[in-house]
Amino acid sequence: YFYDAAAPIVTAESLNYDKVFAASRYDKGDADYLNCPMTEEEYKAFWDALTTAEVAEVKEFEKEQYFEGCMPVEIMASRGIDTLRFGPLKPVGLVDKRTNQESYAVVQLRKENKEATMFNLVGFQTHLKWGEQKRVFSMIPGLENAEFVRYGVMHRNTYINSPTLLNEYFQLIADPRFFFAGQMTGVEGYLESAASGLMAGLQVSRILEEKAPVSFPRTTAMGGLSHYISEYEGTDFQPMNINFGIMESWPAKIRKKKEKNALIAQRALDTLMALKEEL
Repeated sequence: YFYDAAAPIVTAESLNYDKVFAASRYDKGDADYLNCPMTEEEYKAFWDALTTAEVAEVKEFEKEQYFEGCMPVEIMASRGIDTLRFGPLKPVGLVDKRTNQESYAVVQLRKENKEATMFNLVGFQTHLKWGEQKRVFSMIPGLENAEFVRYGVMHRNTYINSPTLLNEYFQLIADPRFFFAGQMTGVEGYLESAASGLMAGLQVSRILEEKAPVSFPRTTAMGGLSHYISEYEGTDFQPMNINFGIMESWPAKIRKKKEKNALIAQRALDTLMALKEEL
């Protein structure tokens, strides 16, 4: 298992728009984010408060294990005073048009609903007590009087040791009548969970039709996931998001990463189309 976290949500009407500004990083796409700029003095005071704030206690029998992709903000901050500035509070590419300058650090707020009445504090997954969240996060410029409609919360994600239990079809080796899907198999993320369900469902339907199961090649994203959860060879199996690292690499050396990834993606689409024709 590992602990997952959700970030706090604040109401749009409670923000101080004299301090926050709308912009996307490097002005790419629409300015869907609100940004809270911090001076060096403000950031250091915030960091000090964050790293000394009181966290919610876990039970005696629970060992705290976190997923690196969803690390509580206070844990990240404890790794060093500049860790957040090179992570979720990175100011690079976010220029305040009012000053035409980048800030020392920037907290980003992302729309939580279509009406833009609520905003999520990006990267602020947390295990702090609710009173501490109100106290510490209100130190962020623009959030002095923020109304929190949801405080950050932690929940425990449990998963099975899939490499010892499942084959590439998400099928239980010890009893092939059973299939597993979702985060409990060790795929991490909504898209990945849906993909595992699609693959498991396809295998079940083929078995019911007395057809052979379908093997998704590692040249595809779905195949990369199914092979990762069934063939992992390390001693510490951990959940995995889809990424190019678990897919079959491109056979030729290509200097530009963007070009190489585009070729890998197109190869995956071509493979899936060919597989579709076979089915």
